[in-house]
Amino acid sequence: MLPVRLLLATLGGLALWLAFPGYDVWPLALVGCGTLALATAGASIRTGLAAGFLLGLTWFAPMFTWASTYAGIMPWLAMSAASALYPMALGGVLAWLQRGGVVRPFVGAAAWALMEWGRAVSPFGGFPWARLGFSQADSPLIQVVSWVGVPGLGFVVALAGGLIALALQRLVPRVSRSLPRALASAVAASAVVLAPLLMPAHGVDGPTVRVAAVQGDLPPGFTRTLTADRGAMLQRYTDLTHALAREVAGGERTYPDVVLWPEGASDLDPLRPDGSPEATARIMAAVDDIDAPVLLGATSRRGGEAPHNLMLSYLPGTGLDEVYTKVYLAPFGEVMPLRGIMRHLSPWVDRITDFVPGTQPGVMAVPMRDGRTLELGVGICFEVVVDPAMQDLVRGGAALLAVPTSNAWFGEGDQAAQHIAASRVRAVELDRALVHISNVGISGLITPDGVVHEESGLFTEAMLEGDLPLKTGLTPAVHVGPWVPVGAAVIVVLALLLQLARRTGQVSPGLRDG
Repeated sequence: MLPVRLLLATLGGLALWLAFPGYDVWPLALVGCGTLALATAGASIRTGLAAGFLLGLTWFAPMFTWASTYAGIMPWLAMSAASALYPMALGGVLAWLQRGGVVRPFVGAAAWALMEWGRAVSPFGGFPWARLGFSQADSPLIQVVSWVGVPGLGFVVALAGGLIALALQRLVPRVSRSLPRALASAVAASAVVLAPLLMPAHGVDGPTVRVAAVQGDLPPGFTRTLTADRGAMLQRYTDLTHALAREVAGGERTYPDVVLWPEGASDLDPLRPDGSPEATARIMAAVDDIDAPVLLGATSRRGGEAPHNLMLSYLPGTGLDEVYTKVYLAPFGEVMPLRGIMRHLSPWVDRITDFVPGTQPGVMAVPMRDGRTLELGVGICFEVVVDPAMQDLVRGGAALLAVPTSNAWFGEGDQAAQHIAASRVRAVELDRALVHISNVGISGLITPDGVVHEESGLFTEAMLEGDLPLKTGLTPAVHVGPWVPVGAAVIVVLALLLQLARRTGQVSPGLRDG
């Protein structure tokens, strides 16, 4: 029986991997959750732990191959194994909760939600990548996310998977006897998946803003060394913006209200204490030429020794207006925990200098030529998968969202596709249009219904243009989402205590049978 359980867990991990971009077979997320429920029902805790770890390893190792592009094999394996510890703990919990041998979909879904919360906040600030909800951008379940947030969407995915597992469990042993109960579980799972289709989709009407987003690709040689001649990156963005200005003047393109460049678009520090005249002059020449606000990403030491990851707003005829400093820094990318240990895994470790985090959400007021002020919410790169980072933007009044990012570190793997899928889910969750702009792709203009427009390819130059709706107001997800892990924790703890009481004979026979 043990080999069957471990095989189920392994297949479940592969199913979860294939549910995400770039395979994007979203129903397999339900299958993955269901297989772990079956693998742990009636199992010992030790078997549950083993099954959960196998599921996590076969899920995360192929999904995170992009992490090895420059850092190497050992950091990728370490990252995959560390991430697999969370499904391992989940497998142990599910084995305890399902000691009677019957799949328990509701408490199992709560355990999944609690596990995903753990990954999102620990260790070293957490790594919320590859949560179940981010696999559902093309699923009918996506409408749920605007009500219960990404944590709640993960709960619903796991619940549907558990119901499917329960249907199979009831059907297989005694078909004639169990068929009605199996059908009931299958109908319940179908209802969970299809009911969101009855929910109203987000509208895309209302006042709009004309956005131009610039994808500059990389200078020659950059993909091999992640370095280039000083100013080469900035040159690409100023050249493309000057070209846009010429096309606007010639009537080939529509005048933009705002222009967005991605994270790290300027490889010259525009905030050096000496005023960095070279960077400022080149940026302002492009800003004045297009005669529109330009927001761009840059790294600056701001007169100190440690760098800051910034988004800068420049206005024509004025210069630098607002600055956002990234708040939620990526562990092992922008801060290096356990540097002494990590140094033995990859020589790239010492190329990473710890950044200084910001303290305020990235809501930037951008004056436009028509007299309106655009309240733009900025989440830099991986901040899009951090719930508080994005929810704080709409709480702060953002009417449009932007995710400027640099995907250059991750080569041609699936990271960029996984990244823009997360932005699509956020657009629906928060009912906001979102500009996902990468230096190498995949970039796109996303409407509040999660649809991508002007999608670009990887490692190409692109100019994305479109009218995006401006929206205000808060979805229920902003209020409900943060409480999903709390509710899940209460459910799991109560279920564990009830199981413990049953094992020690402290529950009456009637309650035990119920």
